[in-house]
Amino acid sequence: MSTIFVVPVRIEVIILTESLIMPWFTKEGRLTRETISQLTEQAALEAQERLCSHPRKVLLLPPDITRAHSGAGAITEQLYKKFTHEGADVHVIPTLGQHVPHTPEQNRWMFGSVPEEKIHAHDWRAGAKVIGEVPASFVKEVSHGKADWAIPVALNRMLLEEKWDLVINVGHIVPHEVLGFANHNKNYFIGLGGKDMICASHMMAACCGIENNLGCLCTPLRQCYNKAEADYLGFLPDLFIEVVMAYDEQGTLGHTGFYVGDDVETYTVAAKASRKQNITIVPPLKKVIAVMQGDEFYSTWVANKAIYRTRMAMADGGELLIVAPGLKRFGEQEDVDALIRRYGYSGTPRIMQLWKTEPVLQDLTHGTAHLIHGSSEGRFRITYAPGHLTKAEIESVNFGYADLAETLKRYDPAKMKNGFNTMPDGEEVYYISTPSAGLWSTAEKLAGRDD
Repeated sequence: MSTIFVVPVRIEVIILTESLIMPWFTKEGRLTRETISQLTEQAALEAQERLCSHPRKVLLLPPDITRAHSGAGAITEQLYKKFTHEGADVHVIPTLGQHVPHTPEQNRWMFGSVPEEKIHAHDWRAGAKVIGEVPASFVKEVSHGKADWAIPVALNRMLLEEKWDLVINVGHIVPHEVLGFANHNKNYFIGLGGKDMICASHMMAACCGIENNLGCLCTPLRQCYNKAEADYLGFLPDLFIEVVMAYDEQGTLGHTGFYVGDDVETYTVAAKASRKQNITIVPPLKKVIAVMQGDEFYSTWVANKAIYRTRMAMADGGELLIVAPGLKRFGEQEDVDALIRRYGYSGTPRIMQLWKTEPVLQDLTHGTAHLIHGSSEGRFRITYAPGHLTKAEIESVNFGYADLAETLKRYDPAKMKNGFNTMPDGEEVYYISTPSAGLWSTAEKLAGRDD
């Protein structure tokens, strides 16, 4: 396990004053499952005290299965049991965005005893309603002219059209390629967003540059979402339960922070903790082995997190080897899968040029942005060891191919440790067991950021 250093960027000092809006409560340190359960109960009680003492209709908004390791499923199950026991009608909408809906088996695995009929799949194409927009002038201002279009505010109809007494967001604060850090109002505007919103948002973020977004507390797109929340979601009786996780000295990933509140400061405090704990400063890495778990990552759309979270650490001419035993497709939907197969991860200049003339890239701009994010721009090699896709398929989208069985034999996860490893033949590699849980970068790549 490599040493985690404090990122050399300006960290604001938080001073508690009566006039400063702060989270309802926070708990930091190595947190056990029992402590998480106690804090979840406390969050529910605070919600009843502050928002609705006897809620009759409750909506829970957890992440989808790609963040299952965060423990958000168990928190959701506990909240479901509590409010149901107290007589409320409780519903769950995993904040899928445009990801593939869970199967019943996946719902049981993640949410335990929550009945299948109480878990609703978000339909990003037909299940959203437009309620406004973030004006083009604001988008242009915060992006410094890199994007100049309005972002429609299109959200899940069930969220908007039902009368909720409590809406509880549950999520994992972690570095993120589009928003700097995941969670908070991302649950609404991507997780429950409609097609027009998701497409406009992702293309804006791509134009701002993935490496300019990663590790920033308030990216241009986050500023747009904060405005949309303030302008359009004030009617929701909502709160956020946000967790932070980090590795301990034994290399075990566990909870290190629990943050509860109903405002953007809850996100900011949690994101600052994540920035300290989840960004690993390394020298330029010549070879990285990254494992994307087979029970969570089925497409390059989500498995490419291995690229996003390591690209700022990769040495020029280096190789990123992604071990993905669950990989069976490229896109989360058939049309996006076809788009990736057609154009491949071929670099920003080519994709931006094609975007000007290709109707499908103009229609599925979240997919266009994904093609940009998933390219190394020719700076380092990306090799996949997939569980189900063929060599021809992998190479057709401009990735290298490695045989999964041979890769697992040489780089056995049971024998590797997080950080630098020296193989029997002297090869030195850097191993990452859960790329989605952090961000790896050289100090130079992160220097000079001002959040």
